[in-house]
Amino acid sequence: MKRTSAGLLSLLAVLGAGGGFLLDQVLTASGRITFTPSLMLPVLLVLIAAASLGVAWPVRRSLRSGIRIDPFRALRAATLARASSLLGAIMAGFGAGLLMFLLSRPVDPQVGSTVAMLALIGSAIVLTVAALIAEQFCTLPKDPDDSEPRERATEPGGGY
Repeated sequence: MKRTSAGLLSLLAVLGAGGGFLLDQVLTASGRITFTPSLMLPVLLVLIAAASLGVAWPVRRSLRSGIRIDPFRALRAATLARASSLLGAIMAGFGAGLLMFLLSRPVDPQVGSTVAMLALIGSAIVLTVAALIAEQFCTLPKDPDDSEPRERATEPGGGY
């Protein structure tokens, strides 16, 4: 499994920002109020970050102590970490898009809306960083057998 790249995270953040800006633009054009995320969303993102680190910590501990770990457990933890980092990038971009739209308006935004969006962006960044750390925790060392290329064994006479 490849590690999550910074380019992918950046792309998702830009797409999320475009989506957030477009959502508020469409809502405003249709005469509705702009979208303001709940203050529970940042709390949820921080809880997901803690869960990612909590699932990855036993994998790291077993790797450091030399105890063999179930590779499927490490894969599950790494998959959760990767999904969390992708979600964090999308949500950080989405919050940034909402904030950009809010600040581009001719009227001053409400403090509550600005705080909610800043909290969303901050917690999404925390989620992304925690997930990348959890992904690092789940990196298994390569087996010595994997470093050598395998040769095909052929039988005399050309058959396999």
